[in-house]
Formats: sequence, structure tokens, C-alpha cells
Amino acid sequence: MKIRLDKYLADAGFGTRNEVKALVKSGVITINGTLCKDSSQKVDTDTDEICVRGESAGYAEYEYYMLHKPAGLITASRDKKEKTVLDLIKSKKRRDLFPVGRLDRDTEGLLLITNDGELSHRLLAPGKHIDKCYAVIVTGKIPEDIEILFENGIDIGDDKLTKPAKLRYFPELEDFLKINNDPIFQDKYNELTGSDDPSVKGEKYSVFEITITEGRYHEIKRMFEAVGCKVIYLKRYSMGSLKLDPGLSPGDYRELNENEIKALLEK
Repeated sequence: MKIRLDKYLADAGFGTRNEVKALVKSGVITINGTLCKDSSQKVDTDTDEICVRGESAGYAEYEYYMLHKPAGLITASRDKKEKTVLDLIKSKKRRDLFPVGRLDRDTEGLLLITNDGELSHRLLAPGKHIDKCYAVIVTGKIPEDIEILFENGIDIGDDKLTKPAKLRYFPELEDFLKINNDPIFQDKYNELTGSDDPSVKGEKYSVFEITITEGRYHEIKRMFEAVGCKVIYLKRYSMGSLKLDPGLSPGDYRELNENEIKALLEK
């Protein structure tokens, strides 16, 4: 595909059209090794190599990455003080990538990284009711009717009750592992139940799978707190049609394949 140089650079996240025109005039752009100061120059996105200050500026109209977010990172595109999830994506061609939605600092699991704003809006728009599925380890006494409570909506202190959530209780860890063969989750559970920390030793841990369609601040944690439980560990497994690749360890990522992208775009 042939496009103007200024569009190429703007699409790659080097600034607005006016900003990249100034960048080109400054003499830091080469096309196949040749200096170019003409922002209207046509370039081939498939065959031409564009470099900015000697570094290759690869082109992709859209990029889609699946990240297994580890605990400890903030879900943001950039931060002056802290490391963000975008710092983990080393192979990106675009400079305008962002996380779709957010996971709390201590929450792990599936996070979609892209520059497709329209897709992000469709996945996050409240009216779309996109399912987001999590596994949860909690402490505290479990109400006998907890599944009904979550299905009816929970008062978490906002103006409205939460939207209906699907909750599934697993009496034993093995019951959960039969449908989610996740060694990382198993290790985390074993770490908690075998801890010598007096603040958690002797606690009863319960495992749930919860599916929500909203994205309120600390929503799942606040829902469990409202019924007398405390979330100890939270991990997202799916968002709409996209499911976390079990082959990805925390901190790992990969590009979405064509079928995954197509399924998301069809929603």
C-alpha cells in the first residue's frame, strides 16, 4: 500500500500531521537509506524501510496483542514514575498502543493491547454487555445464596446496583482445575493455603468463577466485600470471544491471530 510519508509517520504515532511534517523537514527521516525532507513523498508500507533518527519505524495500520498481565504493573499507556503494561510489549510497530480497559495493579490475566479505538469502544461500551470472565480466590464466610445475590445485582455504594453477574462456586480446587487447567492458579492457591503468615494462616479459601459485563472501579473486589468476603487473588481469563492463551506466562504476550481478530471485530 502506498501512502504519503506524513501519514505513515502519523499512523506510526510520531505526532500529528503538522508535527510529523516538521519532523521530516528537520532532516531525521530516511527512506531506504536516503534522506527525505518531503513529507508528501509516497512510500510503500510493504517494501520501503522508513527510519527516524536511524531507527526503523515499522508500519502497521492496526496492532493487536494479547498480554498475560502480571501483578505489580499499572494498566496505562505510559507513566512518568512507574512501569506500565505497555513497557512489556517490545515488538510493537505502533507508538499509539493502549490497553483496552484496565486491570488493577494486583490483578493478573488477559489484557488486550491495541491501537484500534473503534474496537476498544465496542468492547467497553456499557450497552454492548461484553462478558469478562475471572477466577477469584476469596476468604470469609460464603453466604448460601451468594450466586442469587450476584445475579440480582450488588449494592457496592454507587448510585446503582451492579449489573447481574454470573457466579460459579467450586467447593474444591480440583473442581476448578477440571475446566481451567492452570498451573499458575494452582500454585497461587497452594501458596496461600500453605502460608505460615499468621495473618492468613488457618483462613478458609474459596474459589469462584465470575462473569461480569461492567468495568467499575474495583468492581469484583467491592462486590465480594459487600457480602462479607475478601478477594485475595483475581485473574481474568476472557473478554468477549478472546481467551487467555494458556501458553503465556505472566509478562508474556503475543500477537492475535487472524481468527481471534476476526471474532472480536464481528462483535
